Amino acid sequence: MILWYVEWMEPAVRERIYEFIQARGLRRTSQRDAIIEAAFSHADHYTAEELLVRARAVEPSVSRATVYRTLPLLVESGLLKELDLGKDQMLYDPNYIDHPRHSHLICLDCSRIVEFEDRNIDTLENCITKRLGFSPAKKLTRIDASCDELRRSGFCAHKPVSV
Repeated sequence: MILWYVEWMEPAVRERIYEFIQARGLRRTSQRDAIIEAAFSHADHYTAEELLVRARAVEPSVSRATVYRTLPLLVESGLLKELDLGKDQMLYDPNYIDHPRHSHLICLDCSRIVEFEDRNIDTLENCITKRLGFSPAKKLTRIDASCDELRRSGFCAHKPVSV
């Protein structure tokens, strides 16, 4: 199992995004730059509204409309993944650039998302689909689980405290 965390935006990612945007006939703007910087400067998942807040911290003039127009471009570029992890809203995952086959474990108690990779999962998925006569178009492994620590001790360090 491999877990990772990125605290900065790789220059190669920035270049790929700008090449993609330019190929679409779009120009580079300070708002779009701030959105891109905010989208790829952290490894955690985020909603469009959370991205708006992050982008405004970089450039206060970033508009909600520009965030909602830029997100589909980033997804289409293949550098950002749009995910439905059962939170009644779409989340965006910037970690598919270097880890395109990672999976997600979602804690049912605190909603924490843990990313992991394991080649055995990929092998198992391939064996199952082949045995059943299918060729997968895409694979997404999601595990919903309850926290063992919370069950044992009644405490989870990641669960918000009720006031």
